[in-house]
Amino acid sequence: MTQRTLGEWLAYLEQLHPAAIDMGLDRSREVTNRMRLQKPAPRVITVTGTNGKGSTCAFVAALLRAQGLKVGVYNSPHLVRYNERVQIDGAEVSDAQLCEAFAAVDAGRGETSLTYFEMGTLAAFWLFERAQLDAVVLEVGLGGRLDAVNLVDPDLALVTSIGVDHVEYLGNTRESVGFEKAGIFRAGKPALCGDLNPPQTLLDKARELDCPLFVRGRDFDLASTDQAWHWRGRDGQGQVVELRGLPLLDLPMENAALALQAYALMDLPWLPEQIVSVLSATRVIGRLDRRQFNWRGKPLNILLDVGHNPHAAEYLARRLAQRPVAGKRLAVFGLLADKDLNGVVSQLVGAVECWAVAPLNTGRTRPAAEIQAVLQGLGASVASHDCVAAALEAQCERATPEDEILLFGSFYCVAEALEWLERRATEETANGFAG
Repeated sequence: MTQRTLGEWLAYLEQLHPAAIDMGLDRSREVTNRMRLQKPAPRVITVTGTNGKGSTCAFVAALLRAQGLKVGVYNSPHLVRYNERVQIDGAEVSDAQLCEAFAAVDAGRGETSLTYFEMGTLAAFWLFERAQLDAVVLEVGLGGRLDAVNLVDPDLALVTSIGVDHVEYLGNTRESVGFEKAGIFRAGKPALCGDLNPPQTLLDKARELDCPLFVRGRDFDLASTDQAWHWRGRDGQGQVVELRGLPLLDLPMENAALALQAYALMDLPWLPEQIVSVLSATRVIGRLDRRQFNWRGKPLNILLDVGHNPHAAEYLARRLAQRPVAGKRLAVFGLLADKDLNGVVSQLVGAVECWAVAPLNTGRTRPAAEIQAVLQGLGASVASHDCVAAALEAQCERATPEDEILLFGSFYCVAEALEWLERRATEETANGFAG
């Protein structure tokens, strides 16, 4: 049989299982046992939460790699390339590696049906096990308790934040969401929570499993000014550790604080200058991601963010207030139909001069006309367009070099913008302009 390309494998994965999401561990566990997959690394850190998982994973991995450890990271979803989901020692795995891993899982599953996400997760485990890593950082895809990532027993379990999202799978209260996310806790192993007000269900699960629980605001915390932020936490022996006068970060400092508490528990060298340098250098594509580009000879600024629920939008609004621009903010926005449209846009109407909205390149999109109607009801100036690229180009025509284009919402929205920016950079290079 001719070997499949990565694109062909991904198309094959999409049609393997009748449902895109099918919560539960039984099928994945059966295949894992059949393949004899072991713990993917001696040290496993699992991260769940409503928002902030990606940046927390990035901070933890960067801190570990700074100590010379070989680290694997599993994230989802991807923005432009599937390879973004699986990183080994700071680099995305190759198409060939992914194809080999998918072939191994496909052979190992026999007649067992797996979802796209489950196939990808087991493929990542297979790659990690063969890479002889020192540690892996695993991002939960949805919830925690019944997510395929939860097949692996973590040494540290991190919960970033708890909000109501994915109600059809996690329930419509913070208590139900907290219960699902606490499903990654393991008996006697440290559990960390970055939410200042954890639901009782999470606290109860930690108590039931006798987990040493570290909660932000009680066991670790941060404080910030306009110029710097400070962190306080505890090491594995219960001693207080502090970092003061850290430079402000582009990524959420709340997630850096959670990552620092995780690192403090790992009995690794505590070198303040190195830690500050690592945190400051950490970036995540599509999360408070500021870039500059040229549009028809005009230098423009864009901020990309995948905030697509009210909790993320409220955080984004606070960060925008902390970082005023010389000119105006012009929004480009698209959202999936199952997200809380009013809850997202109401947080940001006051920060945006005008909006350009568009449908997303998926059958799950919310129509642009619906978004436009809600924004107009909130008193916003808004125009709808046929696609994200058209909306972005309309705002580029309007923007000045002092303005900032805020492109946010669904991963699909940010992904289309990233592809557009890549095309712009390629065209500029071909035409002999600086990229």
